[in-house]
Amino acid sequence: MFRGASFAWISGAALALSLTAGGPALAQVLEIGDDGAVTTYAGPAVYTAQGAAPILPPEPSTAQTAPPEEVVRLIRESSVRHAVPAEVVEAVAWQESRFNNAAVSSKGARGVMQLLPKTASDLGVDPGDLRGNIDGGAAYLAQQLRRYGGDLRLALAAYNAGPGAVDRHRGVPPYAETQSYVRAILARLSATQAVGARAE
Repeated sequence: MFRGASFAWISGAALALSLTAGGPALAQVLEIGDDGAVTTYAGPAVYTAQGAAPILPPEPSTAQTAPPEEVVRLIRESSVRHAVPAEVVEAVAWQESRFNNAAVSSKGARGVMQLLPKTASDLGVDPGDLRGNIDGGAAYLAQQLRRYGGDLRLALAAYNAGPGAVDRHRGVPPYAETQSYVRAILARLSATQAVGARAE
């Protein structure tokens, strides 16, 4: 017989056969119907008395979420005013708040761009005002891009952890939150560019 084989009856007429070899276990399930027809399932599936159905993988976390029209318009205006690509401002807004101007973090950061009170004050904007929040976020991004010579990774890290942390570590700080933050935004930008390329 098969080494490491296991058998299980699924609903009277269906037989599941799983063969394992050294390493991760991979299963192939054979469903034998009442009429003798054999169906093979090679991926994950749910098995019931009515038969089997494949389990579909979840959507990737970088799936595009469209911002509200007013947010899009304000992002475009602010990106022109502060010479920051609109796609970058949009990706930061998505990561920070999912475009929710009512969002407030545990540290008191507010709005679409999650501006801290001191940052908003330094920039001369009202963090509760949608236009002011987006314009302040774009201005702060522009400051960080200038500070780090156009290095987007460092500018994003500074937006999240503060420029002091980036300067101390001479690069993206070794904080899990900041590293995940930078990766997520770069992945969204990459996905946005891929969608744009397909549309052309």
